[in-house]
Amino acid sequence: MRQATHQLSTSTSGKGLYNITREIRPWVIKQKLSTGLLTIFIPHTSASIVIQENADPDVLHDLTNFFQKLVPDGDSSYLHRSEGPDDMPAHIRSALTQNNLSIPVNLGNIALGTWQDIYLFEHRKESHSRLINLHIIGE
Repeated sequence: MRQATHQLSTSTSGKGLYNITREIRPWVIKQKLSTGLLTIFIPHTSASIVIQENADPDVLHDLTNFFQKLVPDGDSSYLHRSEGPDDMPAHIRSALTQNNLSIPVNLGNIALGTWQDIYLFEHRKESHSRLINLHIIGE
């Protein structure tokens, strides 16, 4: 059994889903593990990690709009507004999604479905630099 870790840094330009599969897949392949488990963790409380459809960009647009309607910015009932009107809503959106994923590795590659990719889900209006931690274990 072998394991490896890696940290990615990626920039966002505001709310939305950012495909990060292109950064993750080459690192997984480089590890030369036939089978294993990849764990992806984002150490932020206002962004998250999700697996979502990669074929129709309307899906990503609709998801972003859904979360904006579900948890709108600027709600005056929130006490936490240290970084602006989207601060607490971003934390709530993050709590409703995921900060980590576990994905099988088969034949040396991430075992995603045909229409699946891995996305960083940015919940803040402003640009941010986000870290993503990867851990793989297998043989």
